[in-house]
Amino acid sequence: MATIVVQIEINATIEKVWEIISDIDNEPKFWKGTKSVKTLSKEGDTVKREITIAFRDQKCLQEIQLTPNKEINAKFTKGILDGTKIITLTPKDNIVIVKTSWDIKLTGMMNMFTAIIKSHIKSGTEQAMKSIKEEIEK
Repeated sequence: MATIVVQIEINATIEKVWEIISDIDNEPKFWKGTKSVKTLSKEGDTVKREITIAFRDQKCLQEIQLTPNKEINAKFTKGILDGTKIITLTPKDNIVIVKTSWDIKLTGMMNMFTAIIKSHIKSGTEQAMKSIKEEIEK
């Protein structure tokens, strides 16, 4: 498994940060590794969806648990990726610390390339979080 942790501080209220981050249909706008998303079902704060990732235009299934103003827990349930991407929000004074934690691997024969894609996922996460920060603070 590749473990990646990236965090950023955003000068905004937790409600404003949550408004942008929890709009998971807008994910491709910030996360360049996500080409498209398609919601399959939504029940309360649980969303099941299909995403197309930039890596070879592969389709993956995800189950996302939204905990308002606290966390987005995305579990990859089928496809080339296996593991989780968890985004947590921690308010501190007048800022919000946004942390993205990946615990991920490639499935099947592609598993041997997990270490190679780790740097791509990390740089993509850093870029996404910077874009989210810029969007919120503008």
